[in-house]
Amino acid sequence: MRSFFEEFKKFILRGNVVDLAVGVVIGTAFGKIVDSLVRDIFMPIVGLLTGGFDVSAQSVTLYKDAKLAWGSFAQTVITFVIVGFCMFLVVKGMNALHKYVLKDDEGAPVVEPTPTEKLLTEIRDLLKQQVTQPPAPPPA
Repeated sequence: MRSFFEEFKKFILRGNVVDLAVGVVIGTAFGKIVDSLVRDIFMPIVGLLTGGFDVSAQSVTLYKDAKLAWGSFAQTVITFVIVGFCMFLVVKGMNALHKYVLKDDEGAPVVEPTPTEKLLTEIRDLLKQQVTQPPAPPPA
């Protein structure tokens, strides 16, 4: 049982899990900002352009109290598209930043192998030659 908790501790304290948790928290806050942007800024503008038509409050009565709230769904789709576009811009910006900061490997100078690496390369090559050559017949 103790090893189970030790394994869980290692898992939960890994950098990826912490990064994911931070991403979820920031994503939730970002989602609220975008939701407010759509609800409080874009939808009133859409209402103004459509002559006072409030899309978010639109629904179709199916039967008695059962309503199909298509306006709320349309607002959610608009929110999704805006969030997707913002995420696209963030990823595009990060990719450009990586190219700028990390640069391409084309301009990087060639690193000379150390003497130890050269020796290990020679040993590897000699071992490969021995494997590919057939064994010599025993002397008579």
